[in-house]
This record gives sequence, structure tokens and C-alpha cells, in this order.
Amino acid sequence: MVPDRPIVVTGLMGAGKSSVARLLATELGRELRDSDPDIAALYGGATAADIVAAVGKAVLHRREAAHLSEALAERPAVVIAAAASTVDTPDCREALNREAVVVWLDAPPEVLAERMRSGAHRPHFEPDLEAMLVKQRAARGPLFAEVADLTFDVSELTAEEVAARVLAALDER
Repeated sequence: MVPDRPIVVTGLMGAGKSSVARLLATELGRELRDSDPDIAALYGGATAADIVAAVGKAVLHRREAAHLSEALAERPAVVIAAAASTVDTPDCREALNREAVVVWLDAPPEVLAERMRSGAHRPHFEPDLEAMLVKQRAARGPLFAEVADLTFDVSELTAEEVAARVLAALDER
């Protein structure tokens, strides 16, 4: 039985959060809240990369944390594709642990870097994407592990395969 709690899909950029969350929302008949398009809709169509270029990374991360907090409060419970930066905020981690079922999509940095090259909407905080992701994974990996109820290595799985595994795991709960 799937709990009547928000389901949050998280992970580093390129992990497939939006794709997996969209599939879960459809299968569960829930609304989808996805930080990238939701924030873009609030800020004149600006992508995460646009926001970083215009006002900086700290502003983007505050907006992503606010998005998560608002989405967690929605009822009926929604499926959320949460920005990776949200785990950096202690209040967000506390809320995730208290209020949500959290799915961490993990993959080696080289896999994520290759996926990121196809998305201009993602901010490239450093010229070397793989090096950037190595640093982010080292810093955020323990934080993702702290909040994750389910963890999947998505390096060789399709979004459909991941969603099916998430649904199966939720049915076992």
C-alpha cells in the first residue's frame, strides 16, 4: 500500500528525477511538482541556469528549498522532483525525514555528466562537469543517504524500470 505521504524523488543533476517523478505521479494518480518547471513558471520562464547567471546560486537554492517546503505541504499528497540542493538545508532534511517517502536516484559522476550534457537548462557551476559532480556527490551523498527511504543506482536503468522498482518497494511497505 502506497502511503498517503508525499513521495520525493531526489538525486544529483542528470539522475532522472523529473522522468521518474512524472511516471510515479501518473501511475499513482497524483499531482507532480517538479522544481525546474515550477520555478521557471514563477520567474518568467527562467531556467535554473538562467537564475544562477542572473542572481546567483544562493538565490536559486533558496527558491528550490521554498519549492520543496510548499510542495510537501500540499494535500492531497503529491510526487515531487526535488532539486539536489534541498538536502543542503537542515530544515529541508528534517522535513523530508518527517513528512515524505524519499527516493534517492544515484549514479556515478561520469554517468551523470554525460546526461547533463544534453540539458542546457541545468547550471554548470564548473567547466568540468564530471569534477563538479564528484564534489557534489562527496558533499551531498551522506545527506541523501540521511533522508532516503529507497535508493537506486540508476546508471543502467531506464526511468520506467526505476519507477516500477519504486512502486514495487512502496507496495511492500
